[in-house]
Amino acid sequence: MIIDLQRFLANERACWAELEGLLDRLEADPDVKMSLEQVRYFHQLYERTSADLAKITTFSSEPETRRYLESLVARAYGEIHETRERRRGFSLAEWLFKDLPRTFRRHVRAFWLSLAITVAGCLFGGLAIDLDPDAKTVLIPFNQFGLVEDPNQRVAEEENATTDRLAGERTEFSTALMTNNVHVSILAMALGMTYGVGTIVLLFYNGVILGAISVDYIHAGQTVFLLGWLLPHGSVEIPSIVIAGQCGMVLAGALIGWGKRVTLAGRLRAVSRDLVTLIFGVALMLVWAGFIEAFLSQYHEPVIPYAVKIAFGLTELALLTFYFAKCGRTPKAAGEAPS
Repeated sequence: MIIDLQRFLANERACWAELEGLLDRLEADPDVKMSLEQVRYFHQLYERTSADLAKITTFSSEPETRRYLESLVARAYGEIHETRERRRGFSLAEWLFKDLPRTFRRHVRAFWLSLAITVAGCLFGGLAIDLDPDAKTVLIPFNQFGLVEDPNQRVAEEENATTDRLAGERTEFSTALMTNNVHVSILAMALGMTYGVGTIVLLFYNGVILGAISVDYIHAGQTVFLLGWLLPHGSVEIPSIVIAGQCGMVLAGALIGWGKRVTLAGRLRAVSRDLVTLIFGVALMLVWAGFIEAFLSQYHEPVIPYAVKIAFGLTELALLTFYFAKCGRTPKAAGEAPS
């Protein structure tokens, strides 16, 4: 093959430079999405550069240009035929606003199951108190926050208090709440190793306590106090415990297999990353809930109006619902099927 080398180099360098620019862009940002036309054009540049490499191989006087083209063609070949998942640097914003809500939606059926178990517990606890008010001491064998004492008595004490019982101790109180709730959440996930039985029991019992307390305060005519006390932190804390139960259900599903022709180790590997993502999200939610419970929920009228606390809690719940339902949706993710 006889070609004018200098003219050949002058005509083709623009193509090589364009291909190199595209490769630099793809390698610098693994999330770059190209349209079908852009992909076709990229492939045309690759084919043209490959053909140029074949032509210039016969010229021993251009070793540098040949090595440059070999490197360029190898990089382009790797981009076209790469099948492994790209490794990206961790981005907190991307994890928080994309990965976490997408992971939640991917396992949304496990969430609904976890929620149904919790609601069943609430109904059981509420019905038990409705039929037998004395059952409270059996259902709630601890008196943390005055849960077992008479609701009217507790409300009177809280509203007529002349001193701040948490003065100087709010930080310690908040930390204790966060630690306890995170412990319960990790336990709810870990109990999935019992094929979900332990997770179900924990979720159901949490629901029993919530239902019993709610009905007890409603019967006493303290519904507004109940909402003002529970909603600010409960609108985040309760969903976080349910999501922890979701993790337990996902883990149980991986252990059971449900007829999937995948080894146990393979099934556990498939869900491990999602479990870590969800439980870290739960931990963040519980940190916020602990802070709100210590610095807002424990203060009642006349210090903080109940209407303000209820509105705050409902706003939190609405934002949380929007976050998990809508955040991270893209044209590709919008059609993701729950698993």
